[in-house]
Amino acid sequence: MKKKAVAIISVFMVFYFFSAPVLAADTVKIAVMDPFSGNFRDIGDRYFEGIEYAVNEINNQGGLLGKKIEAVKVDTELKPDVATRKATKIMLKENVKFFTGGCGSSVAGAMSVLAEKNNLIYWTYGQEAASLTGPKCSRNFFRAAPNTDTHAYAMAAWVAKSEYKEVACIAQDYSAGIEYMDAFKRKLKEMNPSIKIVAELYHKLGEKDFAPYVSQIIASGAKIIYTPNWGNDLTLLVKQAKPLGLKAKFIGAYLSDDYMIRSVANDAAVLGSIACEDYLLSIPLKANKEFIAGFYKAKGFYPSWLRGKSYTATMFWAKAVKKAGSFDVDAVINAWEGLTYEGIAGPWYMRPCDHQAQVPMWMAELVENNEFFKHAHVGEPTMIPAKDIEVPCDKTGCPGFKK
Repeated sequence: MKKKAVAIISVFMVFYFFSAPVLAADTVKIAVMDPFSGNFRDIGDRYFEGIEYAVNEINNQGGLLGKKIEAVKVDTELKPDVATRKATKIMLKENVKFFTGGCGSSVAGAMSVLAEKNNLIYWTYGQEAASLTGPKCSRNFFRAAPNTDTHAYAMAAWVAKSEYKEVACIAQDYSAGIEYMDAFKRKLKEMNPSIKIVAELYHKLGEKDFAPYVSQIIASGAKIIYTPNWGNDLTLLVKQAKPLGLKAKFIGAYLSDDYMIRSVANDAAVLGSIACEDYLLSIPLKANKEFIAGFYKAKGFYPSWLRGKSYTATMFWAKAVKKAGSFDVDAVINAWEGLTYEGIAGPWYMRPCDHQAQVPMWMAELVENNEFFKHAHVGEPTMIPAKDIEVPCDKTGCPGFKK
């Protein structure tokens, strides 16, 4: 009996050691680099839910090139050094070649350097600092999202054609916030120089007290407030503004955040404000309606805001892999350049010159009656074509890529 048991164990061990590498080889991992702790954890979690749904959809359809895709959470803590350290570890330990993330342009900058140094691919669905596909562009970095220029240009175009003549601006004091502000002012001056910026304010990431800033905005007399704020900084700004007497409306890059609207718990504080994003629940495309229905059936809640953004970006990457016919990094890079993806938010085109996706932007007023939530949310949107807000390749500062 002992000899028989030993024989069985031996057969099992041989099977295990020879089959384990095969099983591992049948799985391709995506490292999702986002904050999964701290003040911005909810942002990372929602981004991940969109990626998770995309990965499940891919796997349920037989995988990608016959391989299973697995999304792995990596908590960056919103710190570039932490992101680099953890990404390096998973790269070396698990041979991960594909990285993605959405929070913190400084994190994206660090990841872009790491990707280029080790010939990996890093793509973002939300880190929008224009410099990342401008002077800091890299062959190993792709942005499947708008950047601060194109996103701000869309909002500047709306303000330029509006009835408002005086605008207040408030932004987070870091790379993306500053670039958002510069782009908005530049485009607004170009389109309608008669409109005045009557307040230009910056605050630290994670600000808790917006009273001094709101007071300055009220004193400026502005009736519309431009803000690229996101996360808890946006929530607290909007939540504190109304009780302090602010009557002006917002136009913002991330006002379609349903968590923010629910946390403010005062629809009067947001009604009439204008949201601008590359993905909105109310986009009237058949593909989007099918996506929403499928996501809701699987999860029990709507794929609002970040989920739709990260889902679309992940499916864009998957299409590039399919076109490449390989998971080889160089092959995927070559395949993604010049690729068009017709998804839930319209046509997305990956421009070869700087790896900046050319995406349409959607703008919608926050209304009381909507088909998704009992609280205020986005109404019927208007699309701004990508060509109307693009920055020409020779104006981005990207010197091009060495093959």
